[in-house]
Amino acid sequence: MTRVAAVDCGTNSIRLLVADADPRTGELVDLDRRMTIVRLGQGVDRTGRLAPEALERTFAACREYAAVVKELGAQRLRFVATSASRDAENRDEFVRGVLDILGVEPEVITGEQEAAFSFTGATKELTGRDDLTRPYLVVDIGGGSTEFVVGDDGVRAARSVDVGCVRMTERHLVVDGKITDPPTEGQIAAMRADIEAALDLAERTVPLREAHTLVGLAGSVTTVSAIAQGLPAYDSAAIHHSRVSHDEVREITERLLRSTHAERAAIGAMHPGRVDVIAAGALVLLAIMERIGAREVVVSEHDILDGIGWSLA
Repeated sequence: MTRVAAVDCGTNSIRLLVADADPRTGELVDLDRRMTIVRLGQGVDRTGRLAPEALERTFAACREYAAVVKELGAQRLRFVATSASRDAENRDEFVRGVLDILGVEPEVITGEQEAAFSFTGATKELTGRDDLTRPYLVVDIGGGSTEFVVGDDGVRAARSVDVGCVRMTERHLVVDGKITDPPTEGQIAAMRADIEAALDLAERTVPLREAHTLVGLAGSVTTVSAIAQGLPAYDSAAIHHSRVSHDEVREITERLLRSTHAERAAIGAMHPGRVDVIAAGALVLLAIMERIGAREVVVSEHDILDGIGWSLA
């Protein structure tokens, strides 16, 4: 067994997995899995740069993670950075900070690489199940981008598009520095049009409608599942491999778009860092389901982070 540590740094959150990996089978046994909302992508869509306060929040989380990695004695560490750090003019500042704290240089991967990691992490456990039909469409709705991957045993086609819960919120729901609460019909329509254009782009290279099983990843999807189940608090075991119907996703999305900040914050399973961006994330999920005619989404807690971990095995 090899003890590995994987870090996934996205636009909205940074996550750590420390696990024992079997190099023969690729099996992971979790020792520590944690997530911190750092909003690294704050303002990137508008300014093209990582904000100083966003960098400091991220570096603070990295210092916490470095202590965990050292305490658990991980032999290999891989740090993968995604959408926000791909887009930023000052990403070298981010790279230097991570290298100083964790001792490894972050790999600023392409959207296609991100998609492949997500597919591996999400589908490895589904192999052999007779209640799910392949090919899979794995959809990873992040803060700055959404990855689409169609595949069977491996990736057949993948595409990353610049539509995510943070990017859509900042682009369409922020007026004079404040989030419209709740959004207007015009704002929702503009956001939906942006999402539909991104789906058109994704469909140029990924046969979205050929998939038989939709697998949804990341915080927007898992939070929608928690709401659908009426969970009083976030429960990974209840959420992992749960199924949420199209009708449930539509009802929850409409409710979130009508709600105020206080009403969303009062939802028991809602992470404080997702309160302002969950409505946009849910709308992305709903648009995808309607585009491909999906009756349900299979929700996975295992995603790009597990794919990174398996790559070290």
